[in-house]
Amino acid sequence: MSRLGKKPITIPSGVNVKFAGGELAVTGPKGTNTWRPPSNSKVVIDDKTKTITVQRADDSKQSRANHGLSRSLIANMVTGASTGFERRLQIYGTGYNCKLQGKTLHLNVGYSGRRRGVGSQFELTVPTGLEVVVEKEAARGETDPAQFVIRGSDKQKVGQFAAEIRSLRKTEPYKGKGIRYEGEVVRRKQGKALTGGAS
Repeated sequence: MSRLGKKPITIPSGVNVKFAGGELAVTGPKGTNTWRPPSNSKVVIDDKTKTITVQRADDSKQSRANHGLSRSLIANMVTGASTGFERRLQIYGTGYNCKLQGKTLHLNVGYSGRRRGVGSQFELTVPTGLEVVVEKEAARGETDPAQFVIRGSDKQKVGQFAAEIRSLRKTEPYKGKGIRYEGEVVRRKQGKALTGGAS
């Protein structure tokens, strides 16, 4: 038996869990998450103890693989509906900036070709169910980055959107310019040293 899979999931106050028609729905202050468990995973909701447990149909390899996975996904749904998830990103590079206009995130991250009067280098529509908050619009030098945070009840959506943004300008190793996650360690490289030779 999976040690993780058999562990009960506590349902916090303010969160409502329903399982009907083969689909699990978790509703809370931060939103609603839905998921259809695989046929070899059985979801049991105990209203008395306010817990959710996952049981597997048999001991086949696929059932054992899905047991812990199903439990983890449901736990993430409950956490997302109750407190939500967030991913913080930072933009390093003098002149690099970000701003939010309505549901569109505008990014300028140092690529050539931008002209006066023309829109931002990247304009990304914030996906439904996610919220973006810009905490600092412009970067100043190498130690004072622009910052924004992505929030939502769906962990996969939050992580996917953050990864898409980061991929637009991955941090380069020489000056550290680019987009990175908060707390991400960037291995820096030393630039080539100029050597003088005899003329």
